[in-house]
Amino acid sequence: MRFFCIGWTLAFVFLGIVRGVGTQELGELQFSFSASMLMAFSLGPIMGLVAGTFRIIIEERIYQYISLRRLLLIQLVYIVLLLILLTLSAYLIYHLYFGIDQGFWQFVSDRGSGAIYFFILVTDFALSLVRQVSMMLGEGNLSKLLMGKFYSPREEHRIFMFLDLQSSTTIAEKLGHIRYSKLIQDCFNDLGIVVNYQAEIYQYVGDEAVLTWPLQQGLEEQHCLSAFFSFKELLQQNSAQYLKKYGCQPIFKAGVHAGLVTVTEVGRFKKEIAYHGDVLNTAARIQSQCNTLGQELLISKSLKDQLSHKDYSFEPQGNIPLKGKQETVAIDAVTIKPKLQEPIR
Repeated sequence: MRFFCIGWTLAFVFLGIVRGVGTQELGELQFSFSASMLMAFSLGPIMGLVAGTFRIIIEERIYQYISLRRLLLIQLVYIVLLLILLTLSAYLIYHLYFGIDQGFWQFVSDRGSGAIYFFILVTDFALSLVRQVSMMLGEGNLSKLLMGKFYSPREEHRIFMFLDLQSSTTIAEKLGHIRYSKLIQDCFNDLGIVVNYQAEIYQYVGDEAVLTWPLQQGLEEQHCLSAFFSFKELLQQNSAQYLKKYGCQPIFKAGVHAGLVTVTEVGRFKKEIAYHGDVLNTAARIQSQCNTLGQELLISKSLKDQLSHKDYSFEPQGNIPLKGKQETVAIDAVTIKPKLQEPIR
């Protein structure tokens, strides 16, 4: 929502600069630079709230559940309503600030209005496109990429969590490719809850997802653990839907580790922000031990020692030899502490 409010405001500021500095309006309405700026900062947040609300509803409620034809129809209706709201809001704001002798229809059909309507359509499309690119790169990474922060490799202390669907091969054979893909799609939609715990979704690889945190954000309030158990709880809350649609309850296992990694921009024709380092390999190997040890969440002891023991219990699993590593790694299983019931008075 913040992205759309800022984006629309900046778009109207740009329009105000183009219209109000060294140019003259074709229509009867004449906008000075100061008037254009006042209109921009009044209309921008309004349009941002409307556009942001629509995009959120589309992304979270509608996009996956209707056909492309209906989605395009909804988009068309939205554009028409957006233009109506724009003109009505602009008319009321202009009348409130400056007074106006024109009627509403005369205001709408003013000679210079066509170019503004076209500008609105282009702005809406451009902001939606930027939003989608930003989501593909990860929240906040687009601005960093444009500023060149990933052009040269640099080091960061990060936490990584590898999540994997349990019994994925059996489920895939039972459901077939299409229904299995829809199951993974629904699971990863539910995985979106982890952003409430400062997690960045780094990659989706088949039925596996990789989450990451800057070290301090992941340690803060034990976000790197709370994210997993909140995701697990959400899957359980939606168990009736999963059983009805797929005849199974998805269960994920995870491995977590932290350390120093290198982050950089890779790819010439397909850009991607990539992390390199032994931390990722170790986290993946820890996750692979979940089935062997019969645990749903395993964490390296080195990371566990940096966390408080509030809300969670840690059970040592010993020094485990991990595939591809010469040295053993001490790992712990993580469970939620049972809440103590208050005594009955």
